[in-house]
Amino acid sequence: MVVVVDYGMGNLESVKNSALFLGEKVLVSNSAETIQKAKKIIIPGVGHFASAVKELKKNNIFELLKERINLQIPFLGICLGMQLLFDSSQEAPGVKGLGVINGEVKKIRSNNLIIPHMGWNNVCITEKAKRKKNKLLLNGFRDGSFCYFANSYYCCPKTKEVVLANTEYGGINFASIVNKENVWGVQFHPEKSQEKGLKILSNFLKNKF
Repeated sequence: MVVVVDYGMGNLESVKNSALFLGEKVLVSNSAETIQKAKKIIIPGVGHFASAVKELKKNNIFELLKERINLQIPFLGICLGMQLLFDSSQEAPGVKGLGVINGEVKKIRSNNLIIPHMGWNNVCITEKAKRKKNKLLLNGFRDGSFCYFANSYYCCPKTKEVVLANTEYGGINFASIVNKENVWGVQFHPEKSQEKGLKILSNFLKNKF
């Protein structure tokens, strides 16, 4: 069973409908009991870092997600869902994220570009990721593919080891795909990125990690 975590925000129906289009079934739920039984977990994202953390804690999901990740349950964070994987965010000083990936989420600052970063942009796979033997999430995903972004913040991992792909915007080269063991995060919205985004979702839903 694949569960899309409902924390009161995010593109829940878009992710669900994309999975159905791919021939896969997912269950949207905010139930800790349901999430505890999940074989794979997706956290989609649109919203505020602090509000998301508050909602996850209110439903007794926050600590449960960390437990499930520690038990090697495959996990995919999308946009805000990816940012929640990190230690903290400039969007919500003093609020701790899941801390699965060490690093900070920073605000995009540019005098010349529109914020939020909205629309299509390149996702460039790192040279190290191209050489990795376990590239299941990236199978069939071409280097430089255009995907759909909607973000005012970006993730800054403490180590480049977790970065699978980068994207450039306003002179900032930020991590757009990350991976640590059984956990993946994508800053773009695969459910809105047409063929290439659906390939990412399909790889996560169908592959055994």
